[in-house]
Amino acid sequence: MSRRVLVLNGPNLGRLGSREPDVYGSTSYAGLVERCTALGEELGLDAEVRETNDEGELIRWLHEAADGSIPVVLNPGAFTHYSYGLRDAAAQRTAPLIEVHISNPYRREEFRHTSVIASVASGTVAGFGIGSYLLAMRAVADELGD
Repeated sequence: MSRRVLVLNGPNLGRLGSREPDVYGSTSYAGLVERCTALGEELGLDAEVRETNDEGELIRWLHEAADGSIPVVLNPGAFTHYSYGLRDAAAQRTAPLIEVHISNPYRREEFRHTSVIASVASGTVAGFGIGSYLLAMRAVADELGD
């Protein structure tokens, strides 16, 4: 039996592959979904990958995860830096929640150096391109195995 995990993506992540490929790489959003789903199967995780540009929808998905004790891999996108509503929803987690970033925020503009999510996440993986998601999924599997 596989354990469900939500891979949640915030604003602009549906544009992967065409959005600033020098920063975010050339893998498309469909490619991200495919890689997360495949690794999930390998790890015994049923990865459900979602993307939204809507802060309220992302908060509702975090509530769903908290209510169902569902682990989360979360790339909040720009909401990382200022969404206290998203932070408060993430703080309600009842299973591992790994914050993910494709780029390394500390190598970018100063406003990206602050994450309001990091203090309520189990951990953060950043700077490894799409591989950040795969590392985060492995971390979820490890957390569930403990």
